[in-house]
Amino acid sequence: MTLPTLGLVGLGKIARDQHIPAIAATGLFQLAAVVSPDGATTDGAPTFRSQAEMLAALPGLDAVALCTPPAVRHGLTVEALRAGKHVLIEKPPAATLSELHDLVAEAQTAGRTLFTAWHSRFNPAVAETRARLADADIRGVAITWKEDVRRWHPGQDWIFAAGGFGVFDPGINALSILTAILPAPVFVRAAELHVPANRDTPIAATLEMAAAPTGAPGTAIGRVTADFDFLQQGEQSWSIAIDTADGRLDLTHGGTRLTVDGVPALAEPDTEYQRIYRHFHRLIADGASDVDARPLSLVADACLVGRWRSTAAFDW
Repeated sequence: MTLPTLGLVGLGKIARDQHIPAIAATGLFQLAAVVSPDGATTDGAPTFRSQAEMLAALPGLDAVALCTPPAVRHGLTVEALRAGKHVLIEKPPAATLSELHDLVAEAQTAGRTLFTAWHSRFNPAVAETRARLADADIRGVAITWKEDVRRWHPGQDWIFAAGGFGVFDPGINALSILTAILPAPVFVRAAELHVPANRDTPIAATLEMAAAPTGAPGTAIGRVTADFDFLQQGEQSWSIAIDTADGRLDLTHGGTRLTVDGVPALAEPDTEYQRIYRHFHRLIADGASDVDARPLSLVADACLVGRWRSTAAFDW
């Protein structure tokens, strides 16, 4: 059976660490080409300097996966869709909400699959947490998402440039889980955004959120908070603590492990990227798209209602 061909646009850390291994492990796509403006290469696929060059050289390409900084994703996605390609977009899917809304329209016009790959949702522990919270009386939710930018994004100045999202680049993963597990919409009520004096985007942020009534008798959702930090030393923290009337749930390790009242309930290997490529393959087969703007909306809302604070300059 001939596999659908895929071009990988962007050959940075996330592409090398996650996308290329997942493509190989699932065996559902043939990695036919990569795009790297600086000429970086990977085994088994030719390198092009631009997506336009790749599309011109490989007109029969079936799909592309975008692993570029978010500021350029809108233009690249439009270019790929108009060339008749299915598109998977690494999170966050666009630099702005208006760009994302436009991409939905472009995909519909092109009749092609558009998949905004909120990869952290593709962990079994996330689905299990969602099921447990469906009818729960949720007293409070506390997100703690703290990592060392020098370890995970070494020298990547784009992340602190306008449109690079700063600490919201990892933080949006937590928000993607939050919007997947809560049984009601959630809204940002207040935020504190700490921006280094020599940068454009936050290096730390705290959010106060509130959820809409669930509508289910005897259920409610209490205070929802998020604490994001890009200067975490030592152990990295990617966790969501949920207190309910029946006990406490802890979703940890980026959504791969769930404990209930301190007792392990579910722990799976980190294979979320394999799951997103399986999902992308199914979407293409079904002629469907999967686009969710809610995590990006929460980031935008935090920027709209938040207080901006200048903090110490940051250098690598």
